[in-house]
Amino acid sequence: MPSTPLACTQPGCTGTIEDGYCNVCGSPAAMGVPAQATGAQSDPDSGHAVSTRTASSNRLASAPLGSARAMGGTNSTRRVNSTSARTRGARLGAGITTVPPAPVPDPLAAVKDDPQVPESRRFCPNCGNPVGRSRQGREGRPEGFCPNCRAAFSFTPKLRKGDLVANQYEVVGAIAHGGLGWIYLAKDKNVSDRWVVLKGLLNSGDPDALAAAIAEQRFLAQVEHPLIVEIYNFVTHDSAGYIVMEYVGGKSLKDILKDRMREAGGVYTPIPVDQAIAYILEVLPAFQYLHDTGLIYCDFKPDNIIQAGDSIKLIDLGGVRRIDDLDSAIYGTVGYQAPEVPDVGPSIASDIYTLGRSLVSLAMEFRGNTTTYATTLPNVADTPLFQQYDSLYRLLAKCCAPNPGDRFATADELRTQLLGVLREVVAAHRGERPASHSTASLLFEPPVVEGDRLQWDNLPRLKVDDTDPQAAWLASISVDDPQAKLDLLGNALNPSIEVRLATAYTAVEAGDLATADRVVGEILNDDPWEWRAIWLAGLAALARQDPTNAQAAFNAVYGQVPGELAPKLALAVACEEGHQPDIAESLYLTCLRTDANFTAAAAFGLARIRSQRHTEGQGELEAAIAALDMVPTTSRSFVSARRQKAALLVDSGAGLDALSAALESVSAVRLDPRDRAQLRVDVLSAALSDVNSSGERPDVTVGGVPAQAPGLQDELETAYRELAQLTEQRDERVRLVDEANRVRRWTWR
Repeated sequence: MPSTPLACTQPGCTGTIEDGYCNVCGSPAAMGVPAQATGAQSDPDSGHAVSTRTASSNRLASAPLGSARAMGGTNSTRRVNSTSARTRGARLGAGITTVPPAPVPDPLAAVKDDPQVPESRRFCPNCGNPVGRSRQGREGRPEGFCPNCRAAFSFTPKLRKGDLVANQYEVVGAIAHGGLGWIYLAKDKNVSDRWVVLKGLLNSGDPDALAAAIAEQRFLAQVEHPLIVEIYNFVTHDSAGYIVMEYVGGKSLKDILKDRMREAGGVYTPIPVDQAIAYILEVLPAFQYLHDTGLIYCDFKPDNIIQAGDSIKLIDLGGVRRIDDLDSAIYGTVGYQAPEVPDVGPSIASDIYTLGRSLVSLAMEFRGNTTTYATTLPNVADTPLFQQYDSLYRLLAKCCAPNPGDRFATADELRTQLLGVLREVVAAHRGERPASHSTASLLFEPPVVEGDRLQWDNLPRLKVDDTDPQAAWLASISVDDPQAKLDLLGNALNPSIEVRLATAYTAVEAGDLATADRVVGEILNDDPWEWRAIWLAGLAALARQDPTNAQAAFNAVYGQVPGELAPKLALAVACEEGHQPDIAESLYLTCLRTDANFTAAAAFGLARIRSQRHTEGQGELEAAIAALDMVPTTSRSFVSARRQKAALLVDSGAGLDALSAALESVSAVRLDPRDRAQLRVDVLSAALSDVNSSGERPDVTVGGVPAQAPGLQDELETAYRELAQLTEQRDERVRLVDEANRVRRWTWR
């Protein structure tokens, strides 16, 4: 009996693991997945597993449905309606956004009736000089010799319809022209007439050079990944070499951009930013696969992704080379190639660079990408896309950093952060609606909300790297006293990076900020790219009430992990304490609408900033209350949010309606009895004062009584006496009873 396939662990993916990789997103199988307990034993006769469990749901009766119900159980197969349309998950977008599917055309429609290369695209393959151009009214010749270097050139297809290449591939026609000549559609006569593509490998009359070129490219046939076009064979025909590869129908992202521009009447119309991110996100497992197998793609750009339906393929492996190859020709495209490649050659870092540049080209009109900005990004102040999506800009800036060491180290690292950026981009379209879902970060724990204001130790804690040699030892430490724990960490036999990070954090807990600073400095001396040490430096700065240095630290961390919310929340706290409310508000809002784990902490921050503006006369009471209303009922901070809302309404000076709403906001929550009694005293006192100054309003009820002086006096007296009974200090009880007597209505009886 076949085993149950393992589900892919990538967020939003619905695929299963086949041959070590997901059959949907192409991600590698998670390492160390334990075998599933099946509760079965082997049948010695059949060799199959036999279940020993009896608590199976298939033993229960089931209501008839589908064919069992239709027409009394006949063989009818017609379905009247179905939910499959809305339950079918889209491949692209990681379950976060949706990318419209691209039509899959008939392969024959791609064949050119009269294949020609426009004169404007004819260049010498040897020196790049323009060739084959018109002169004195005469059309340019498609074949000849370069006047600059005398190398031969030809833009005429070498294969014709019906040609049989290598006694196996029947040519149907030319479909495109690339850097190595024409690309042809053909049928594989040995494999059920499947469609294949023949791409020129080398146009040379030298058999030895051709054989060497084929041998050099043979490793491409070993590349097997569901997101990468498959190489089937290498063949020769009439002294020319061809790569035989999988035919991929659909459109390249470059063609999709051209279609959008054509539909907009010639106006450049970029791909929506969430969809552009989704395309790059989808192709990253293919890059990780190549890098894991010791290969560099080299020449990535929007031309090299084909979308067919709701899936994509990475095509054109002509520039792929081994990481340790120092001799082969380097392929690249101006505007996409990393600046260091001509001097030091391609690397994983240069592939990351091309991915970042491609994302920019998809999401906006990248003017000057081959000239002014050939190796830089446009200024934020001049780029609306960067201004609107700061996290995206930070990610692109890291992808395209001038120093290769400052870029993402792996495609997987980039993918993790790009997922977070995509969530933020999609969440930004919600306005101020809070997130309804939470996402577990690989790097940070969720924040701890214990009150309405975050302290340094309420901010998200770093997760321990399970691969660290001391991870198990750190998990075994159960000492609560920070100083005792600090002593224990200081005596660790192996002071690994996780031990040192824990030492710095514990030093801040113990108030030993000098030790924290020293350990952070030592970590950064050993590894200047260790952003986790900078995170701890920011926590230490908050602990010593130094918001300026805290801002600098958390801002640096933000740039290193732009898809994470933890540094944004920490930076918001530092900016709020550093009297930069506008920046803090923007960061709080990003956290609130992106992840439910951050909603409460961010909502309290928004409420503080907006209530302060209201106090300063800027009239943001409703916005402050709206922020508190975003804390969900399922949050343990919900009661605190209701209580703070009531306090805002009481202090607002907004009249009887606001006072009525204050008590109503906490009517259904469980407050501390004394706190509730104190709130009732505050509300009734303010209501009575308002009635005495502005007049009675019997249409409004406050605390269950109409807003009229006699009733409010009686309720306030009762509230004072109730509060006195709940107060332990004798002097305070006496004062409250005196207040009750003061507001009491005196009668003749």
